[in-house]
Amino acid sequence: MRKLFPVIIALAVIASFTGCQKKAAPEAAAPAEEKAMDDPYAAVRGTVVTMAGPFVDSDAIKFEESIKAFEEMTGIDIQYEGSKEFEASIGISIEGGNPPDIADFPQPGLLKNFVAKGYVVDLNKVLDMDKVKSNYIESWLDMATMTAPEGDIMAGIWGRVNGKSLVWYNKKEFDAAGYKVPSTWEELVALQDMILADGDSPWAIGIESGAATGWAATDWIEEMMLRTTSLENYDKWVEGELKFNSPEVRAAIEAMASIWFADGMVYGGRKGIATTSFGDAPKVMFENPPKAWLHKQGNFITSFFPENLMAGSDYDFFYLPSVDPSLGRPVLVAGDIYAMFNDRPEVRMVMQYFATGASVEGWVKAGGAISPHKDSQLSWYTNEVDRKVAEVIQNATSVRFDGSDLMPGAVGAGSFWKEMTAYVSGAKSLDEALTAIDASWPAE
Repeated sequence: MRKLFPVIIALAVIASFTGCQKKAAPEAAAPAEEKAMDDPYAAVRGTVVTMAGPFVDSDAIKFEESIKAFEEMTGIDIQYEGSKEFEASIGISIEGGNPPDIADFPQPGLLKNFVAKGYVVDLNKVLDMDKVKSNYIESWLDMATMTAPEGDIMAGIWGRVNGKSLVWYNKKEFDAAGYKVPSTWEELVALQDMILADGDSPWAIGIESGAATGWAATDWIEEMMLRTTSLENYDKWVEGELKFNSPEVRAAIEAMASIWFADGMVYGGRKGIATTSFGDAPKVMFENPPKAWLHKQGNFITSFFPENLMAGSDYDFFYLPSVDPSLGRPVLVAGDIYAMFNDRPEVRMVMQYFATGASVEGWVKAGGAISPHKDSQLSWYTNEVDRKVAEVIQNATSVRFDGSDLMPGAVGAGSFWKEMTAYVSGAKSLDEALTAIDASWPAE
C-alpha cells in the first residue's frame, strides 16, 4: 500500500490553492460529476509540469524513479530535463522568457541572481507554509529566504542534500590503537595529543586540485566560522558585509592554522598540504601502519579510498565537534534547492510535494541522496554511510551552505582559493592574503 502522506498533502494543496471547495450536492449527481467528486486529483490529472536541473545519467534516473508514485497518483506528468551545462542553459531560458515551471539549483547563489531580478515565485504566497515550516529546521528556511524587488521571499524548497562536517578514520586501526571517537572539541584536541605522543601525525590533509586548488582549505575555514562565531556573522561574511580581514574571520582561519601548521600535526607538514591532492590525502590512513589517522571531508571522499574497504568495519566517520558549545551542532552542507517560475495549481502541488520526505524516499533507498525533511526516516537508508550522514544532518541545530559557493565567483572560486593556498604554502602572510581577497570583492 502506498503511503498516504503525499495524498494528504495533495488534498490540502488542492483545497487551499486550486479553488476546489465543496459545494452542496445536487439531488441526483450525474455519473461524470460523481467521478470528479471521488477523484481528488481531477483538477490536475493530465497536466504537465516542466522541470530543469543538473541531474544527469544515474542521478536523473534515480530522481525520475523517486517521483513516479506521485505522478501515477495525481496524473501530473513531471517532465524533467537534465543538463551538464545547466548553469548556462537555465539563464538563457529564464532571461529569454521561457523558464521551466520548476528549476533545481545546486547552488543557491545562482538562484539568488534570478530572485533579485523578480523572476521567482514567492512560495509564501502559493504553498501551505505551515506544513513547509514544520518539516524543516529553521536554518533551511533561512537559506531559502532571498531578496526580490518586492522584498524578502521564500525562494525555494530544499530537496537532496549532502553533509560536509565529517571526520573519517581507519576504524580497524583506530580501535586497535585504543583511540576513542571525540564528541567535544576538547576531546578532539586530547585525541590529537595522544596520536602525537604515539609518534604519528593526527591529520591527513591535501588541497591540490588543479585549477581549483585551495577549495578544500575554504571548506575548513567555513567549518571554523560555524564553530567560532554566530550564524549572523557567517551570513554577513558570505554576503561581503563582514570582511575577510575582520577579527571574526581571522579567528576562524587561525583556528584552522593552529592544527594545520603545528609541528607534526599533518602528515607531510605545512608545505606538503598545498602539493598533496585532496583525493590522495586520505589514502595514507590505510597504509600499514597508518601514516595519519584523521581526514575531514564530505561523504563523496569514500570514492577516493582504496578499493574493497567496507564502511563501518574498515572505515568510519564522526561529526566534527563545535569549538564553542554555545553555538550548538552546526553542519556545513551542500544541496539542491527547487524554485518555482510559473504559478499553476499543478505546479503548486508538485512544489508542496517536494517539501516532504516522500519526494526523495525512493532516491534515498536507491542510494546517493540525503533528505533534509523532518518526516524522512533513517530506516530508508540502505547503506551505512548515507544513514550516518543523514543522522548528522538530522541532529544539527543549524546548517549553512558552503560559503565559497555563495560568494561571487571572483572570490569564492577565485581569490579565496588562490590566497588561502598562498597562505598555507607560506608564500604569503595572513595579512597579505586577507587584504588581497577583500580587494577582489566585486564593487556593487
